[in-house]
Amino acid sequence: MIQLNPIRSEKVWGYEDWIASTHADGCQSEFKALAGDYPLLVKIIQANDTLSVQVHPDDNDAKRLEGEHERGKTECWYVLSADEGASLVYGLKGNPSKEELLSSSHDGTIENHLDRVEVKKGDFIFIPSGTVHAIGGGLRLLEVQQSCNITYRLYDWGRSREVHIEKGVEVIKNEKKQKIAPLGEEFECEYFKLKKEPLKGGYSFLVSPSGKLPELVFISGGEGTIRATAKDGTKTELSFKAEQIFALLPGEKITLEGKGEVIRIMSN
Repeated sequence: MIQLNPIRSEKVWGYEDWIASTHADGCQSEFKALAGDYPLLVKIIQANDTLSVQVHPDDNDAKRLEGEHERGKTECWYVLSADEGASLVYGLKGNPSKEELLSSSHDGTIENHLDRVEVKKGDFIFIPSGTVHAIGGGLRLLEVQQSCNITYRLYDWGRSREVHIEKGVEVIKNEKKQKIAPLGEEFECEYFKLKKEPLKGGYSFLVSPSGKLPELVFISGGEGTIRATAKDGTKTELSFKAEQIFALLPGEKITLEGKGEVIRIMSN
């Protein structure tokens, strides 16, 4: 077991902390040594202002448009905190044609096609690749995604950053959205699995001994102590607090003691 230290990236709208990454654009060397090319990337996103309207390709489109070694980007968000009335863009209204989306992205009227929804602390949002989205200001999110850094901006609210309208419109798939609701005990998709556990004293589990990749445990709230016993009997003990993340090795027995909430993150 090791604790992972975040890599911060300042943005015009706030910042990102890459808290579990082996991606070349922000690689934690200690995690790379443990996990190799880890297929997931985990971030904390602090949005003080609205992010661009954007979309990510799926695996096939990423390889076709950016190179055969690229992954697509399916992701999800867990709302850690939200200002009153905070909202985000989640998909499109109706089923606009690609021609409509191209012209509206160029002339700024794409806002008319965006499906904006209010969210609150504890909400969970699944963003399949191809889903148009934008995080609104006043939100702090945990993001779990495929290890990919391909973003196609469709619209940037008058800011001067580069946009990628043609590629973005090409990869849009306005489908597979799920109702936004508080995160339940478990969520699973093709690429990752999340398990949320309340911590009310003690919680123990065994990291799958047959797995080849580490499991991650994110402290979404609270504080306490985490202990790991490896297959060879080696013991490690660390304190934890909110928003820390730990990489756990296959076969380790893990015990957390304290109060709060933890989210286990596993690659599929």
